[in-house]
Amino acid sequence: MAVATNSFKQALANGDRQIGCWLSSAEASIAEIMGTAGFDWLVIDGEHGPNDIRSIRDQLMALQASSSHAVVRVPVGETWIIKQVLDAGAQTVLVPIIESAEQAREVVRACQYPPHGTRGVGASATRASRFGLVTDYIPTADQEICVLLQVENRAGIAALDEILTVEGVDGVFIGPADLSTDMGFQGDSAHPEVRKVIADALSRITAAGKAPGILGVSEEATQSYLDMGAQFLAVGLDVMLLVQSARALAAHWKAK
Repeated sequence: MAVATNSFKQALANGDRQIGCWLSSAEASIAEIMGTAGFDWLVIDGEHGPNDIRSIRDQLMALQASSSHAVVRVPVGETWIIKQVLDAGAQTVLVPIIESAEQAREVVRACQYPPHGTRGVGASATRASRFGLVTDYIPTADQEICVLLQVENRAGIAALDEILTVEGVDGVFIGPADLSTDMGFQGDSAHPEVRKVIADALSRITAAGKAPGILGVSEEATQSYLDMGAQFLAVGLDVMLLVQSARALAAHWKAK
């Protein structure tokens, strides 16, 4: 039995637009709820969300029956954590703060088994192989792993063209908050200079045959990124959705 097809990876390769949302709560019940909303993809955030490998695993389990594809953002691009989230059942990883082609190559290697990569071979006891039920997991897993890299500072932008030459990278995600802050605008991702850099980066990613991605947290920003050609676009965060709705509801009724 071969590993299941990664529908998200396939959609990116086909050029299909994919609309997603962030999961920052680190709660499986919230992930399950968000999985009913109709998003194409959901990011389990291991960088800024209070996650560990168990909570990441639990959210992957909660999304198992959902049509929303689970993307796991690891806290750092190191082999040990990438190995763990892949064994926990993730088929798509998002890796932050990529600043060079060599970093990109290391991430790709971490997502592949030897002899091409450095991923540890121990799948039979993991969720990834359904605990050995997927008998051909090891020979078929590599081709279904989707590798997404985050470029989110000036160093990454400067190295973007080289990063885009790395084989095995499916998409590159621009991080507006980090990029704007590194450019000296303290999180003002709407600044014209930042927008200009983002638009150019998304264009270069597309031209290189990779999928361009980004996160918008306002209607104006999200529409701007769509107009720039973003293909996989996150349009909100679970925590922010809860906060905004709850505060608006409280304010509405307290004003009566």
